[in-house]
Amino acid sequence: MTSEPFELERFFDDLGPAQVVHLHEPRSGLRAIVVVDNVACGVSVGGVRMATDVTVDEVFRLARAMTLKNAGAGLPHGGGKAGILADPKSADRERIIRAFARSIRTMTDYVPGPDMGTDETCMAWILDEIGRAVGLPRVVGGIPLDEIGATGHGLAACADVAAPFCDLKLQGARVAIEGFGNVGRPAARLLVARGGALVAASDSTGAIHDPDGIDVETLIEVKAREGTVTAYEGASVISNEALFEVPCDILVPAARPDCIHEGNVDGIQARLILQGANIPATTAAEERLHERGVLVVPDFIANAGGVICAAVEYRGGGESEALEAVKEKVAQNTREVLDAVRAEGILPREAANRLARRRVEAAMELRRRL
Repeated sequence: MTSEPFELERFFDDLGPAQVVHLHEPRSGLRAIVVVDNVACGVSVGGVRMATDVTVDEVFRLARAMTLKNAGAGLPHGGGKAGILADPKSADRERIIRAFARSIRTMTDYVPGPDMGTDETCMAWILDEIGRAVGLPRVVGGIPLDEIGATGHGLAACADVAAPFCDLKLQGARVAIEGFGNVGRPAARLLVARGGALVAASDSTGAIHDPDGIDVETLIEVKAREGTVTAYEGASVISNEALFEVPCDILVPAARPDCIHEGNVDGIQARLILQGANIPATTAAEERLHERGVLVVPDFIANAGGVICAAVEYRGGGESEALEAVKEKVAQNTREVLDAVRAEGILPREAANRLARRRVEAAMELRRRL
């Protein structure tokens, strides 16, 4: 169902995956992939990504990121992820989402949530079909993760802690956002509220740059009305790739995987990178940034706000409790990881992996052995 060769053996390691499932329902047009990576800490929670080019490799990497993210945040959940191969703007979206929900009815170790291409409404459709989902609309008792900007709140809390580790002050910091959507938009708003200045932003249609600063609230209005950041007046329209070369202090990649890679890493001028998207940089790119002295806070530490909020929702908590948990847990884990980086000179990714794996492995030791 996907074009890339799939060699299952290359995915196996001591953590997982527990399940890799392909779904195909011809009548609805559903084609999807679900990966349940590890459930030692509890049932897996992870988003449903909807895109025409999603791959098995991408879904597995995202599921592993969720295992580490949930463990890193100290949550009683494992990691899972789903990818639906479809256009999220399709008129058949509801039919496909509902077919997907019915197809995972018996996969009770996986609790879906919103991700790129899906939202609270999609989760309500899934809840209606199978009775389990997170990131739900308020009217059905949920905490709308995207509406309240849960991940953005976590990124801002991460910035508060990380900035001093690279001798950066948030007051006056120039911010570039790759992916001005449900993650990038609230992150921009909160970083500007801390005294930063948004100088570049992008979406799937293009990017804009203004070294004198972009008014975030006006950009939000323009994006909502016109459907593109490029309709913002007074800024230069640039390519999406050019955004990574914009002079800035903080870069927030908040869209697709591997957008920071060997081909553009040396053009990045930021001093601090807060990974708002999952797996937004290749391993080689992260190593190169570390060599250059750029501080990169890994995805499952920086962007854990959404899943922390989802975990609070899953056990019946409210919005204020969720946002407090986001700020507390993200700040605590950021500090623990960056203290290790400073003390040992290791990559932030290595420190973050060690933190999360230690928690997963401790949970695995408590599981029944065959």
